[in-house]
Amino acid sequence: MLKFRQPPKEPGDIFLEDTDRPLPEVLNPNTRYMFTGEIAKGGKSVILSCKDLHLSRVVAYKTLRSEFVDDEIENTRLLREARVSGMLQHPNTMPVYEVGRDRKGHYYFTMKLVHGYTLREILDYRERYDLTQLIYVIEQIGHALANAHAHRVAHRDIKPENILVGPYNEVLLLDWGLAKVWSRDGRTSDDDKVQAMDVGDGDMSITGYGKLQGTLCYMSPEQIRRDPDISYSTDIYSLGSVLYEVLTGQTPFSGEHGFQVMDKVQNQAPERPAAISKLKVPKILEQLCMKCLNKDPGNRPVSMDVFLRALQQDWAKDLVRK
Repeated sequence: MLKFRQPPKEPGDIFLEDTDRPLPEVLNPNTRYMFTGEIAKGGKSVILSCKDLHLSRVVAYKTLRSEFVDDEIENTRLLREARVSGMLQHPNTMPVYEVGRDRKGHYYFTMKLVHGYTLREILDYRERYDLTQLIYVIEQIGHALANAHAHRVAHRDIKPENILVGPYNEVLLLDWGLAKVWSRDGRTSDDDKVQAMDVGDGDMSITGYGKLQGTLCYMSPEQIRRDPDISYSTDIYSLGSVLYEVLTGQTPFSGEHGFQVMDKVQNQAPERPAAISKLKVPKILEQLCMKCLNKDPGNRPVSMDVFLRALQQDWAKDLVRK
């Protein structure tokens, strides 16, 4: 008679003692999470790993850094990020589990904890991946954005650092804190009362007071100009910039100083990917990439659905042609 052998115990295993343990008679939200460590720290926020003692699972817990917990704008952005992520409910958008206040009254939200790699980390080892794998990642982000645009949300911060690839081939678009959302009467919810820009020498990432939001080499010309009518086309431009980096191994524009990059984004055309890439670049993908990077939003793909249809063409045939 065959006897079933239990696999060795691993962290994260599910046991009966955890699934059937009764909840306390009185639930205290202040003792729900047991913190286990820091995952990441950004300019304004921090992400911690913690165990949800009600559900017996480990989650990611995001809150503001101590110096920003009383900042009205940053609190609005954190709350917007939590709600936008939670409301979109798409396979390529990070699931949000709970939003609330801690015992000191500060905002936090919890989300799925994914142990993976950002696209930035993947591109740092570009030679290990074939183009099909990387285009799959671009395609999944395209689906996330198509869903967001259909729900009247523009992300506005598309870059490799905000794209996460998990161990089960999941691809997730992160960080909706800079998302543009419109009110029912068409007004913008933008916090564009944060005026003007002040880009320091060598400062490529500019997120904060008095600065443009996002990362310069992925920002559209209209985003740099702070165009009040900026819309979904800015995401198409930014995803085109990521596609350009996938094809060439470098960003469309670069410079030693922020103002140099800003000038190039607004006034120069990038080189064709095939002219600078060490690898063969399919013509279909090059044409799509260059169209996305057009200075005029009206000359880019008219929607993310159009972008996806172009991406799903048989571009791989160019790689096997002699």
